Amino acid sequence: MNESFAEAAAETLTRGIGRRDFVRAVAAVGAGAGISAVAVACATGDTPAATGATTGRFEILQPDHGDIAGDHYLRSIPDQVLWGYVPTVHATPVIQMRSEQTITVDTVSHEGILEDQGRNPVEYFGGKGVSESDVLRDAIAVASEYDRTPRNFDKDGPHVVTGPVFVEGAQPGDVLKIETLQAIPRVPYGVVSSRHGKGALARKADGSAPDGISIEEVMPPVATDRRPNADPVEYGNVSTFTAVEDGHGVMSYGDARVRFPLSPFMGLMGVAFSQDRDITAPTANSIPPTVGGGNIDIRLLGEGSTLYLPVFAEGALFYAGDPHMAMGDGEVALTAMEGSLRGTYRLTVCKPGSGDAPSVAYHYPFAETESAWVPIGLSGPDGAIGGSRSDLNIAMRRAVVNALDFLQNDQGMDRATAYAYLSAASDFVVSQVVDRTVGVHGQIYKSHFAV
Repeated sequence: MNESFAEAAAETLTRGIGRRDFVRAVAAVGAGAGISAVAVACATGDTPAATGATTGRFEILQPDHGDIAGDHYLRSIPDQVLWGYVPTVHATPVIQMRSEQTITVDTVSHEGILEDQGRNPVEYFGGKGVSESDVLRDAIAVASEYDRTPRNFDKDGPHVVTGPVFVEGAQPGDVLKIETLQAIPRVPYGVVSSRHGKGALARKADGSAPDGISIEEVMPPVATDRRPNADPVEYGNVSTFTAVEDGHGVMSYGDARVRFPLSPFMGLMGVAFSQDRDITAPTANSIPPTVGGGNIDIRLLGEGSTLYLPVFAEGALFYAGDPHMAMGDGEVALTAMEGSLRGTYRLTVCKPGSGDAPSVAYHYPFAETESAWVPIGLSGPDGAIGGSRSDLNIAMRRAVVNALDFLQNDQGMDRATAYAYLSAASDFVVSQVVDRTVGVHGQIYKSHFAV
């Protein structure tokens, strides 16, 4: 589609029917997802701009401000969110909704509020030139008021997790279908962080280099590692502030800049999986993804995508967090370009035998975009019960097996032909290598079956 035509069409649509109804129209017509992204593009102003505003200066999406597209609205409130953990099957829901309704969730990024950044977003972002009025109030509140669990920077996950949402009719054995209708940046900036002992090039816990690289190739460099230290600010971790201009992330280095397109999505979408009653149990840590989803970090899961998750608790207990403005496959440094998002989702309960969800999804996460089916593989999806496994071979094998099961059971292909087809025409990509449990996802292109 011609870009200027798309922009004009999107502007006409949003002006004529309003953003709330426009988002619902896009949900009804899956092919409109691209126009939706254009419709939220904005111009530059006093602060660098990004997708998410309409005209003029970027619209900072403070809680309760701006358009709320969903049937329900969920904010990130300090005494309701979990910081570093995801809800277990025993969690008390913070909101209830019917199947097939929509919900808008204001998520808060952990970057800028973490302990190694001072746990004060006004000071942290102020040091980057961001005015206090452009710092999210809910981020300030979480950083200063959160006390649901004790914070241990070295043990807890980093993510601010919003939810859980009780979806009426969901029972163990069902599937929750999660359609992302909207993913809008709430602020015109983000952060990419690399922390000692984490990421693709981190040294081992014993101080040695990981297999395949030398100690001189570790990132961040070993010479800058000032652990152990009582104050995480002194660890020597690296956070790269990233401005947003015209829907692109911009990083400066010396007198030069690198510019890349934004592609917002929620890194963490899940349903309750851990059976523990202790909300800070290792099985509920927010870092490793599980069969219940969570920190899956698949960059395809933006607007217009669908994630299917098996249900393990009454009401499913959906949650979201870890908002990303952009991410490359692998997420090698440790984080994506992290930044708070406003996401709108349609949550639908799929019953066994209904044909409403891929058969694989009744026991394992599975995803779908407009153009492809997305089988998923995780290296240690048991919720860290026996320790997370960072083995891409395991993740790859599981993704291929799930792809074979889908082609055989849902598309009617014999398994030998399916195996040959996957080798000839599908793609398997590393989702991420930084979440203890690593991930691989495939793409089976729908156009190949439209014959």
